[in-house]
Amino acid sequence: MNPSEELVEQGISPRNLQRVSCTAAVLTLAYQSLGVVYGDLSISPLYVYKTTFSGKLSLHEDGEEIFGVLSFIIWTFTLIALCKYVFIVMLADDNGEGGTFALYSLLCRHARLSILPNQEITDEKLSEYVTEGNTDTSHSAALKSFFNKHPRFRKGLLIFVLFGTCMAIGDGVLTPSISVLSAVSGVKIKFKELHDNHVVIISCVLLVGLFSLQHHGTHRVAFMFAPIITAWLLCISGIGIYNIVHWNQRVFLALSPVYMLKFLRTTRIDGWVSLAGVVLSITGVEAMFANLGHFSSLSIKLAFTCLVYPSLVLSYMGEAAFLSKHHEDIQRSFYRSIPEAVFWPVFILASFASVVGSQAVISATFSIISQCSALKCFPRVKIVHTSSKIYGQIYIPEVNWMLMCLCLAVTIGLRDTNTMGHAYGLAVTSVMFVTTCLMALVMIIVWKERVVTALAFLLFFGSIELIYISASVTKIPEGGWIPVLMSLVFMAVMYTWNYGTMMKHQFDVENKVSINRIVCLGPSLGMVRVPGIGVVYTNLVTGVPAVFGHFVTNLPAFHKVLIFVCVKCVQVPHVSENERLIISRVGPKECGMFRCIVRYGYKDLQENCNFENRLVSGIVQFVETEDCSDAEAFCSPDQTSVKSKNEENMTQISCNLQDESLQILEAKESGVTYILGHTHAKAKKSASFFKKVAIDIVYNFLSKNCREPDVVLNVPPTSLLEVGMVYYV
Repeated sequence: MNPSEELVEQGISPRNLQRVSCTAAVLTLAYQSLGVVYGDLSISPLYVYKTTFSGKLSLHEDGEEIFGVLSFIIWTFTLIALCKYVFIVMLADDNGEGGTFALYSLLCRHARLSILPNQEITDEKLSEYVTEGNTDTSHSAALKSFFNKHPRFRKGLLIFVLFGTCMAIGDGVLTPSISVLSAVSGVKIKFKELHDNHVVIISCVLLVGLFSLQHHGTHRVAFMFAPIITAWLLCISGIGIYNIVHWNQRVFLALSPVYMLKFLRTTRIDGWVSLAGVVLSITGVEAMFANLGHFSSLSIKLAFTCLVYPSLVLSYMGEAAFLSKHHEDIQRSFYRSIPEAVFWPVFILASFASVVGSQAVISATFSIISQCSALKCFPRVKIVHTSSKIYGQIYIPEVNWMLMCLCLAVTIGLRDTNTMGHAYGLAVTSVMFVTTCLMALVMIIVWKERVVTALAFLLFFGSIELIYISASVTKIPEGGWIPVLMSLVFMAVMYTWNYGTMMKHQFDVENKVSINRIVCLGPSLGMVRVPGIGVVYTNLVTGVPAVFGHFVTNLPAFHKVLIFVCVKCVQVPHVSENERLIISRVGPKECGMFRCIVRYGYKDLQENCNFENRLVSGIVQFVETEDCSDAEAFCSPDQTSVKSKNEENMTQISCNLQDESLQILEAKESGVTYILGHTHAKAKKSASFFKKVAIDIVYNFLSKNCREPDVVLNVPPTSLLEVGMVYYV
């Protein structure tokens, strides 16, 4: 007897049993989220005060500056992390998915801003293509009309989203570097003779180990890391309480926002510039939203409100209490505030926690890249789903090793956590501001809220973030240029890939071949039908691709059964298996040609291991359904006089049905050949200089170095037939 049956026998109803099971699942996910989502946020006490006071900001004897900084930290943490993200932004998930592109996907569906080609009306009938039933308000209708009438603003919105996405990727590079280096540098308190080179070497070894673990998947990594972060949060909250009681209980006064005004009034420009360090207290909050696909919204909120938030507030207050009495220890404030008896256990735990802290942004970066790739904004990469239970948990090998190399370069090149902190703050605040702007649009277009509500949200949270951005911008010469440079490079890659892909699709649309033309030219070309099934991959949902016309012109023969397959992404996270294929005929029935549109969501794994069998069975089912509907059309209850004739027609249709189905199955037995275009894009001679650089150099370089279409589609090499063709765009 299983445990569930035992509980039922004990008198626990199935409904209560389901509640117990659901509660256990939420608590398990909340526990796992500590190791994946909150690692980055939890280790910020290691470097916040240190970076804040790294500039010209100095401490006076009364220590009022400490109280001002603490007040800024607590209120920023409360307003941005708790109020904005936990209570508002996480409500705007896209069928359980979060992140910048999830918000953009919502806007695309509701305002028809889609950047994807081949979108059809039938896609709106998908079960996950959810649009609120509320009718458009005057403001939402006006905003939709504005975007539809002005394509430049749609393109501008895409660039704005790409900028935020690239800043988030830059965050994924900086977080591991600053986290690990901050933790390891604490050992210099006990070993003052230890050289900085040794600290950098140890940090690099830990970083290599961290990225080497990623292939195990988020699920396993979470169970390894969650106990470390749980212990770390309990530890720093305990140390915080000790420092408050032992050094200065007046730190509770910093809960008053008056101390923020006093701080800015007394420190002026230096205090404003130091806010670039304060913003590091909320690093990692964007990961809460971006990692929604890895966990559930309820589990992430539960972990934050019950453990993460109170633990971090106590830690910041305790460190401020220590600093109010020890101004000279400002650059080693965290480790100096640790009681001597527990220094080494806390140091070891901090080192492990810093490694874990990097996991949040690494997982978020994987999710971001996956969405970008599906939405034609990033070159094709290998995406591995590492959990059969939590669908959003993925691993991307190429991105993992790219991040590792960039992290090592930043760690070795900068060597200073203060410089990294300046760069880090700009990346974090930029992503937050992009999210705030997109949320304001979501409120109007998706939620149908009043413009006043959206503007209030934008002005309140946007003004806070702009203050921090303005402070971080002053740090660009001191390290802030790093995320800006990385973002520009990534944005150039993304936009060029999207632009090249759209240009190739436009070429296909303009040069597609009429099926009637091929049928008419058949006799003159000496067209031969050979045994087997030919699967022609195309980017079009209608018409015959130019690649196929190029193929039959040079080799006038194709298979008895021809299937044009279009694999496309839809602006939803997932497409269920029963909605995956759309099959139709191409040309007259005697031609034996079909079209199959394969639809995936931007979070779906494009598995093609059993695609051949599913495709053929789908074609056979389509033929049977089509012929059965034809047979029903012959039957009419009011025409009993022609009943015998109808029976003869139905018998004939049934024979034809069996004949066509058998022909398809026999063709499959003869073999399936996959015809794939091996295309090369080239800018026209009349194109501008920038377009030639983008297409001839950048796009073609990316095409040659990303995963080939046949690998992505899992086409068997022995059955592959590639057709070379130049696309002049």
